[in-house]
Amino acid sequence: MGQGNILQHHLRSHVGRKRSNNQDSATVVPAETTKAFRDHGWLLIVADGMGAHAGGEEASRLAVSLVPQFYDDANPQQSPPRALRVGLEEANRTIHATGERDPAYKGMGTTCSALVLLPQGCLVGHIGDSRIYRVRGRTIEQLSRDHSLAWEIAAASGPTSNGGPPAVPKNIITRSMGPHGDIHNLVDLEGPFPVAAGDHFVLCSDGLSGCLTDEEIALFVTELPEREATAALVNLALVRGAPDNTTVIVATAGAEEATQTVRRQRAWPLDDEATTRGTQNRPWIFLGVAAGGLFLALLLLGNLPSAPDERIKSPFFLGSVAAFGLTVGCLAAAAIGFMTAKPSKRSRVFTPGHGQQLGKGPYRRFDATPSPDLFASIVVSLEAAREELAQDGNQEASRCVHDALQQVRGLIEQGDFSVATRQAAEALASFAAAIPVADRAAAGPASEPLPEST
Repeated sequence: MGQGNILQHHLRSHVGRKRSNNQDSATVVPAETTKAFRDHGWLLIVADGMGAHAGGEEASRLAVSLVPQFYDDANPQQSPPRALRVGLEEANRTIHATGERDPAYKGMGTTCSALVLLPQGCLVGHIGDSRIYRVRGRTIEQLSRDHSLAWEIAAASGPTSNGGPPAVPKNIITRSMGPHGDIHNLVDLEGPFPVAAGDHFVLCSDGLSGCLTDEEIALFVTELPEREATAALVNLALVRGAPDNTTVIVATAGAEEATQTVRRQRAWPLDDEATTRGTQNRPWIFLGVAAGGLFLALLLLGNLPSAPDERIKSPFFLGSVAAFGLTVGCLAAAAIGFMTAKPSKRSRVFTPGHGQQLGKGPYRRFDATPSPDLFASIVVSLEAAREELAQDGNQEASRCVHDALQQVRGLIEQGDFSVATRQAAEALASFAAAIPVADRAAAGPASEPLPEST
């Protein structure tokens, strides 16, 4: 089934160029032993807060701290998808209660996208418009569905490209954690999706997906190690203005995280254990006893003496009367049981690895094979970065970007897209290191990335 302890990952978060504080949060909870991988797996979470200055930041912080706690503390008998749902729902209750109790946090909310890597595959628990991708080979797939107005309209019209109609604001989300005390019907559970060695997983806030195409995300993830990939992705968002906080986790599965088919897989109940047990079988037990009592009474009656005056004195007569009494009592108990019984609840059972899957993902799939067309918008962005640095008087950084850009163009013409990607990443890093002072002053200390995780 796999050991699950060689996953390579890196987390990076940036406040962006327009915001004064970072309302994104993220975490990676590793499976450090084989047993931990088998029981709980790796847990990766990205949350994008919403609300007043402090509210969104607190909501996302609570989400990434509480979901792992409730997921890990779930009843050991609960299946991973059920435990993940419990983690999301319980964290939501705390966020909602905090917002109701403290006026400073009134109305706060957050998205929350969680990925669990298990021996049976990867599970997605999701609410909001932060995204989870799987990149395999040159194909990128979106495993989560955006809970946004733009996505709903685009999905209804059958889109073939990123985003919805231009007239629809992309920042209007239709589901989130915090505003409602109960989100049972709002959480999406997806998977498990099979995991192959070398699969890349990307979790990101809309600060990244709103600035980059899916194909661009896949390009950097497949060509660069995790740390360099997160840097290139965030830096490209910065080049393009980064109007929102930008957070991304990139993780790469090793051979020990690869899903292996098991002939006899344990089923996963999706409901509470209490709902899998009912008392509705008790009336049938009474009916069974009544049938036995009737049979015994008839058997005893068949052994009564033929003389009428001897029948009453016979022990068979007394036994048959007792048996008839038992029959009548059990019939009455069964009738009462049937009249008062509640509708039976059948436990929903899910068996991973046997053609069964929660949800309808992947929701979108794109070919990210490197090509001049794929690099075209990146080249345009690098040229804009060079011009911005020159206008700000940073000639040295502008020259660095210019030199790297010239190399990128030459490599694209030669068809060496792998080296072109690395050169583009270096040019993006030169720009990020020389972000105009005005941006850094506006961003303040929060512009520093969250503590990196590798």
